[in-house]
Amino acid sequence: MVSRVKEESEERESKTSRPTGGMRKASERVGIRAVARLAGVSIATVSRTLNGAVVDPKMVKRVRKAVDECGYVPNTLGRALVSGRSKILGVIISNLTNPFFPELIQRFDDFAVERGYEILVAATYYDENRMSHCVRRMIERNVDGVAVMSIGIDDSSLEQLAQREIPLVLVDRELNSARTSVLQIDYHSGIRAGVQHLADLGHRNIAFVSGPAKSHPANVRLTAFSRSLLECGIQNKSTWIIEGDHTVEGGRRAMQQVLALRDLPTAVMCSNDMTAIGVLHTLHQEGLRVPEDLSVIGFDDIYMAQVTIPPLTTIKVSQIEIARASVDALCVSSSSLQHLGNSRKLNIQPSLVVRKSTGFPRGTMHDLLVG
Repeated sequence: MVSRVKEESEERESKTSRPTGGMRKASERVGIRAVARLAGVSIATVSRTLNGAVVDPKMVKRVRKAVDECGYVPNTLGRALVSGRSKILGVIISNLTNPFFPELIQRFDDFAVERGYEILVAATYYDENRMSHCVRRMIERNVDGVAVMSIGIDDSSLEQLAQREIPLVLVDRELNSARTSVLQIDYHSGIRAGVQHLADLGHRNIAFVSGPAKSHPANVRLTAFSRSLLECGIQNKSTWIIEGDHTVEGGRRAMQQVLALRDLPTAVMCSNDMTAIGVLHTLHQEGLRVPEDLSVIGFDDIYMAQVTIPPLTTIKVSQIEIARASVDALCVSSSSLQHLGNSRKLNIQPSLVVRKSTGFPRGTMHDLLVG
């Protein structure tokens, strides 16, 4: 009630100082005082409105209208100095060449903007010096939270962020920090769905192109594949496990290795979609048909998986779900002044997306009848 009375008083006092109109020069820099005069409110009311404080809705509408008419752009640096919050969320990724990450960043940015935040993106490219630089950039820009989507960042770098009580979101790794949330991706359930899909089609000879051996997520996916084969009663042949590097070129090389084997599989599962695209490319070059000669499954469900020839069957890890969960967790942590206790766990559930790159094994009765 007191606040309302104060605002009404401020409104009356400012009516006498409203601008009389006229065109503003393009080079003129509009300040908060001009917004206050045009809206007929005090500078304090404009400030509270722009900072999201509780203000009478009618005044909020007038302030927003004045901001639009004036073309006022808030000084975010100055506001950050006053509030102690930058309204910036950081995202650290592995690289920008894998389409999964730009798609993820786009979703992250969408949700951040909805919450009134900007984002700061940094890529490590698996380089230790770049990793340190990425962390330093986040600290220097006084970000309100960081989502670490990159593999290979050492604990000491993460500790630098945690010691400054910067909220963190990590993927599939723990950190003893009160303001850390962990996204746990259920790789096993996703890959099990893919293996089961192939088994239902009649495949019993399934190869796997993994990611780089140093990659924790890649190793988790390989373990999930081996376990899924066992659960489906399918033999796991070591000669059909080929190490890739999560790139198109790595997928091409891996498929060439598979084709050089005396005993060929009828299906290939890949640790990510970029690898699967490389596999498809090599098969096309060798004159082999997908899925008639060989079925192929990817992992991630990047946009390009929909437009490969044929469209790629894959395990979908939702960028929307990851981005939403990350932004929500960072906003909650950054706005809380209380100790949040141990790290919170957020589960991400992959799902199978069946397209045209999987079919019945060659030589089966169904294959012969269709052929």
